[in-house]
Amino acid sequence: MKTLPDYLEQGLDIVFVGINPGLQSARVGHYFATPTNRFWTALNRSGLLATSLDAASDHMALLQGVGFTDVVKRPTRSASELKAADYREWAPRLKLRLLRYDPLIVCFQGATAYKNYLKHAENAQGATTLGEQRRLIGDSAVFVVPNPSPANAAYSIDALVSWYRRLAKLRDGLKAR
Repeated sequence: MKTLPDYLEQGLDIVFVGINPGLQSARVGHYFATPTNRFWTALNRSGLLATSLDAASDHMALLQGVGFTDVVKRPTRSASELKAADYREWAPRLKLRLLRYDPLIVCFQGATAYKNYLKHAENAQGATTLGEQRRLIGDSAVFVVPNPSPANAAYSIDALVSWYRRLAKLRDGLKAR
């Protein structure tokens, strides 16, 4: 199975966690590589990164304290193709990776990603809202932003930018402690 590599290391400020790689991203080997995905545009407009990046330079995010991984590593055309068995297999593995690398913040790309992580890695359920969560993963704060997929039309590019700015504010506040 060709999938995306994890971009993880000790000392990261933020690890972005997607639901799973899309087929285009897995094919080219870069996060959020589908041209219509709004992640890179919103992230770059938010000011969260010191230097703008795109899918082709995603690995360079590590130099800015940002990493990437997924709840499920199996690529699909759409996240709706994932089965409960995928989450049961992969979510506990994600938890172990996050505990090992211990980032300052774990940022889930969408409530669906976080909800399935909670159910299958933490054996927890409940309402999932956007923003900072009360539950930690190890010592890592947890933040949920809207999924930047074009299929999530409920959130405009400006709304996504606003959520990434809130994430940057949380990061800056935690680092100032």
